[in-house]
Amino acid sequence: MLAQCLESNKGRGLVLIKKGKKTKGVVKGAPSGFVVSLLVHAAAFLLAGMLVVFTVHQKEETKFVPPKPVDRPKMKLKKPKVKVKKTAKPKPTTRIVTKVKRASMPDIQLPEMSGMADGLVGDIGGFELLPDLQQMTVFGGGQTIGNDFVGTFYDFKRDRAGRPIPMSDVQFVDAMIKFNSSGWKPSSISRYYRSPNKRYATSFMMPPIRSSVAPTAFNEADTIGYAWMVHYKGKLVYPEDIKFRFWGMGDDILAVRVNGEIVLNACWEDNNRGTYLIGGKWVSNATKNRQFYMGNNLAWGGDWIELKAGEPVDMEVIVGEVPGGTFCSMLTVEVEDAEYENNRQSRGIFPMFKTAETTHDLADAILEHLVPGEADVFKGPIFRDYLVPENTNTAVVAEQEAEAPEPGAEEEPSKMRLWTLNNGKTVEAEYITKIGNDVVLRSAKGKQVKVPVAEVSAEDIDYIQISNPPKFSVDFLRSSKQVFIETTPYLNETPPRVLEWTFGAKLKQENSMAYDHELKVEYYAFGQQYLDADKYKLLDHQVAHFTPTAENKRAFRMEGKRAVQLMDYDLMDHRRGMRVAESLVLVTDVRGEIVAYNSTANWLYDNLETLQERQVGQFLDKSCERVYPTGPKPTRY
Repeated sequence: MLAQCLESNKGRGLVLIKKGKKTKGVVKGAPSGFVVSLLVHAAAFLLAGMLVVFTVHQKEETKFVPPKPVDRPKMKLKKPKVKVKKTAKPKPTTRIVTKVKRASMPDIQLPEMSGMADGLVGDIGGFELLPDLQQMTVFGGGQTIGNDFVGTFYDFKRDRAGRPIPMSDVQFVDAMIKFNSSGWKPSSISRYYRSPNKRYATSFMMPPIRSSVAPTAFNEADTIGYAWMVHYKGKLVYPEDIKFRFWGMGDDILAVRVNGEIVLNACWEDNNRGTYLIGGKWVSNATKNRQFYMGNNLAWGGDWIELKAGEPVDMEVIVGEVPGGTFCSMLTVEVEDAEYENNRQSRGIFPMFKTAETTHDLADAILEHLVPGEADVFKGPIFRDYLVPENTNTAVVAEQEAEAPEPGAEEEPSKMRLWTLNNGKTVEAEYITKIGNDVVLRSAKGKQVKVPVAEVSAEDIDYIQISNPPKFSVDFLRSSKQVFIETTPYLNETPPRVLEWTFGAKLKQENSMAYDHELKVEYYAFGQQYLDADKYKLLDHQVAHFTPTAENKRAFRMEGKRAVQLMDYDLMDHRRGMRVAESLVLVTDVRGEIVAYNSTANWLYDNLETLQERQVGQFLDKSCERVYPTGPKPTRY
């Protein structure tokens, strides 16, 4: 019997019992029936365990079989065309609230860069005056593109901790001469203040400006406009073999080193301070050296430089100001055997040195101060390790390549909607107007019917309310505070005129009609060039949201979080800078329709679609198209 059981269960797991010697604990002499029964039960338990394990294992290996795809009828979709319907203009208001506050002498403060910004305005609680370090300036931008020169700003009137120290113009020149003798080592001027704010330049085209303006590009408003220097370091490389030389002019400092050797010293020469010696005893061998104007003095021609294709070399540039007054550092390139268009001085218009295409923002910063014909900011070689097709005006070409909208008639969207009455009936009709307590609807057949407002649903009442926005009075706000700038003690000059402007808007509902829907309020503030009254600049653009309620007395007021600083001054017989000019305030409902506006010029509202493409800091004309600023006319020739 036992033998049969063992034989019949062979291979079913009972061998594990034998190997585990589980029967070793059975008492010798026990009845054989008990032993047999014990073995049978043990075999049954093991068999059940194997079956359970087998079942679980099989479940894990079960594969999912996806259902058969269902054939669905396909609908051919037609791209809808929407015709933009020009609605009637809301009647504009014409009030501009202006408040001018004159700072008292104890509140004198040094200037900072304009805090022009656009974006959403939430909780308005005053403003902060901070420069935008990402803004493009003639000293460079706030972010590197990898193929640029890193500029470090030094103020020799402060120690390394930023504390004021005695420094005359002659002492500054001596310190810079020692800096040159050290091989332009930063350690030789480590005792002086070094700004933590870097600028990344792809060119060195800094037309004549007031020296008191320059340090603000590095957020160094505490620096008075003299005895400062910027040291740029980078790589000089070109994708092909090239032979060229620099032409430049510095007021007061412009010097260039390539592979540790001076190749151009264009520092100011006509003074008694020895400024020219900042660049060492280098002498130009250019045949037309100092025979034509660039900026506010005659240009210097540099040594010929030969570069091998794709082989980078070290390059350094220093710019700076000694006594204050006017600052200028302009660096251009002449390629051997290249032909250039002549300017009114009967000499070639050399392209500015650059390591990247000239962006529209950089061109704006330069052309606002550059006399036309003294340098070309777009053409010429780009010193980097790869070639691109040369063009005459990168920024303009890029704009011309923008895709034009597809022509063709567009369909006007239907204004029919489903109205629900309190009795449960529905009707498809177009909303016409509201007269008293009745709403006038027009059916699809053109029949007009009056329906009491009390008989339509809450959703329909909400629709009626949105379609009948209340009237608002809208005002543009502007206030200014005068800022005083400390100028150089070494020159008798009139300080620049500086005003810090804060812009804003306010609106108030003219009745108490319920309107529980959010409105978007935005304003645009514009400056106008003194050099060209047809050129404008978007100074500020802010957006906020407002829902008229009884709690806020159905009124709203917004102000910019940052002040916009406008500076103007007289330089080379021209008034530079700009004045606050036009403004536009828009109030838009949830449908995107303008329910109220205030504009000081019709061309702003008439070209609103184009205006909405502009960004703060950009120049535009009266068609709201982006343009370049107008530079000063020549006065020396």
